[in-house]
Parts: sequence; structure tokens; C-alpha cells
Amino acid sequence: MDIKTELSGDIFEIRLNSPQNLNAQSPGMWDQLVAIYNEIPAQSRFIVLRGEGKAFSAGLDRAMFTPEGMPGEPSFMDMAALPDEELDVQIAKYQVAFRRLRDLPQISIALVHGYAIGAGFQLALSCDLIIAQPDAQMALKETSLGLIPDLGGAGQVFHHLGYSRALEFCATGRFMNGEEAKSVGIAIGCGSDLDSELQRVIEPMRAAMPGALAETKELFRNIAYGEDPWLAERQSQTRRLRDLRNLFMSTSQ
Repeated sequence: MDIKTELSGDIFEIRLNSPQNLNAQSPGMWDQLVAIYNEIPAQSRFIVLRGEGKAFSAGLDRAMFTPEGMPGEPSFMDMAALPDEELDVQIAKYQVAFRRLRDLPQISIALVHGYAIGAGFQLALSCDLIIAQPDAQMALKETSLGLIPDLGGAGQVFHHLGYSRALEFCATGRFMNGEEAKSVGIAIGCGSDLDSELQRVIEPMRAAMPGALAETKELFRNIAYGEDPWLAERQSQTRRLRDLRNLFMSTSQ
């Protein structure tokens, strides 16, 4: 997959650029994303992920489900033949492209239009925030292919919807539009003009000092992953106080 990147002010944009197949994904594309994450400029405060053409991403390339697979990529049949330990390592490698967005200091935002299905929706869910068009169509349809969402999507949907609604959503593979996504807290913004919605969401964040913005993300990420909130707050505030003291000392000399 061709992926375009651009730095504009404090926004680093990652654009999936295979509109001819609705930005379908493959393991090779995930490797590209990881390489891009490693080169994100330090001056960027926000990462914006979007898709070119009619869809954000329609999910895995269906060639992955054929015995032949894709050139240079393992098929699911190849993967299924691996011993358990090797298969676990393989899946963990694929998950890196999805979990790394949460580990980066920048606030990551997915702009979702058209379809975001399966791995496509899981990629959007891996961002800190989602902004969707009202008629965007998001779904985790892995069960219809005999699979389950294993790229972080199950955990994110459970976090937002709770047990019963997450189970219903994933088990049925039904679509959720942008308005429903906002109503249940999956999307932070919903509007036909995604760029205007993006600015509405991030403009107030620009008032925060860069270190404080990154630390606030780290604080809530740690709480979300089960850390004691009181401990997480103390540790985050300690780092902020140290940074502020160092800033004061450097400017007063």
C-alpha cells in the first residue's frame, strides 16, 4: 500500500493511499506504518490518520484469505499451519502497528469517512480520538470470516460499550454510523466536514504546554491499562514538576 505523510505546522498527517481497493490492508502495510511511526517529527503535537478516496479502510485485503495469499505476504492458511508459539509471535508482530499509536506522545486522531471495516475500524480505534462523518460505516466483521478482532479492536469496543453491547456489536458484525459512534463515545466528533471538525477538536488543546499535553495522554493511557489512578497521577505530576523546574532554571540563567 502507498502511504503518504505530510507535516503541516503541529500536525503530522498519515494518509492511506490505495483508493482503488478502498485502502485495504496487509501485513506489509502495517510494517510501513511502524516505520513511519519511528520517523514522526518531534515538533508535531498531533497525528492525523485518514484514507484517500471513498473509504477510510475496508479492512484486510481479501487475497489474504485465499490459499495463494498475496505476493510476499503469508496467507491465513500459512499462518494456521504454524506451531502455537510461532503463530502467537506472528500475531503479536501484526499488533505492533495498532498499539504503537497509543504509545506515541502525540495525540492521534482518525478521520473516518465511508467504510471502516475489520482491520480498518481497528486501525481507527487504535488512535486516541476518532472523528467521523455522520454516514460513515464502521464494523468489526471478523466473525463472518470465522475470525475475531485481534488488532486491539475487541478491547477498545469493550471499553466504550461494555460487555453486552460489545458482544452484540462484534458477534453480529453490524454497522455503526458516525452519529451512533459519537453517541456511545467511540467518536469524539461527527460532521460532514472532517477538517473543520478536526480543528474544532484540537484547537483548544493547543493552549496546553506541549509537555503537559503529552503527559495528560500518558496519564489516561496508564489508567486505561489498569494502573492505579492515584499512583498514575502522582507519577505524571512528578514528571511535570521536574520538567517545569528544568525549564525555569534554563530560562533564568
